[in-house]
Amino acid sequence: MRHFLSILIVSLVTTFAYSQEEKPLILGTASMISDMATNIFGDKANVQNIVPIGGDPHMFEPTPKSAQTVNKANLVLMNGLTFEGWLMELVENSGTKAKVITTTEGVDVISSVDYANSSDPHAWMNAANAVIYSDNIRKAAIELLPEHTDYFNANFEKYKAELEALDQYIIDQINSIPEQQRVLITSHDAFQYYGRKYGIRLESAMGTSTEADAQTSDIMQLNKTIKETGVPAIFVESTINPKLIEQVATDNNIIIGGELFADSLGDEESGADTYIKMMRQNTDKIANALKQEKKAPEAISAEESSFDAMTTGILGIIVLLLLAFFALRRKR
Repeated sequence: MRHFLSILIVSLVTTFAYSQEEKPLILGTASMISDMATNIFGDKANVQNIVPIGGDPHMFEPTPKSAQTVNKANLVLMNGLTFEGWLMELVENSGTKAKVITTTEGVDVISSVDYANSSDPHAWMNAANAVIYSDNIRKAAIELLPEHTDYFNANFEKYKAELEALDQYIIDQINSIPEQQRVLITSHDAFQYYGRKYGIRLESAMGTSTEADAQTSDIMQLNKTIKETGVPAIFVESTINPKLIEQVATDNNIIIGGELFADSLGDEESGADTYIKMMRQNTDKIANALKQEKKAPEAISAEESSFDAMTTGILGIIVLLLLAFFALRRKR
């Protein structure tokens, strides 16, 4: 009997392993796309990320292992819009036969403010756009595995309803913030789609790419915005060094409202390990922090005026003393 059970267990394990190997390999360039693909493909494919959880797709540097993984892929799902500048070289070097699909096809794209003929790639930050991403993935899934068309269509409809509920949830939460305090200040400009859809003003220390350096003028603009609006909190991001934003918060005597996820999902312990969880958690942090009692801009302006007046007075005295000193030297 034991011998029979051993043979049965080995047989089941072997069959399971074989079935896993037989499933097509689907690669999402970033974790948000991979999660959407998981919802559409279900158990009909093995879905993985190219950029690891917590990694920055803007600055990702492919390794030989990355090329080996891409070589085995049956389908690669990319964001496009200049998000993965490294991808085409990786695909070419890998020798893969996988088809590469752009999941943002059909999205109303926001043009980059800083760079001509360039687009903001962070289209997933609008939950309504996630429906477009998912529909493009559905079409790619049907093309790859047409025998599972009904299954993929059903998965899409179910996921679409969840995304539409998420979209309404975000609208309701942002509308609960006092209108003047609907100002989102972050490390880099990843929330334009979010701001445009949900009615919140965006300011950031860097541009749409984390490869850009923050300029002095950007920091001055952030300080000005904080003083003018009395916004009670600013935010760091999970894939970006928080020191700059922490310094801005310290300089302006306001709080860090939380860590937001933009270019990557979080790990399993973060509470942001799926696209929907990420968007809900971001929204909760934004709404809870920005609903706090704000600083009065008038008080800040008065304090600033007092400081400026004192500084001007001291400088004036120094100038007068210097003029008197040079006048005495001429008389001698």
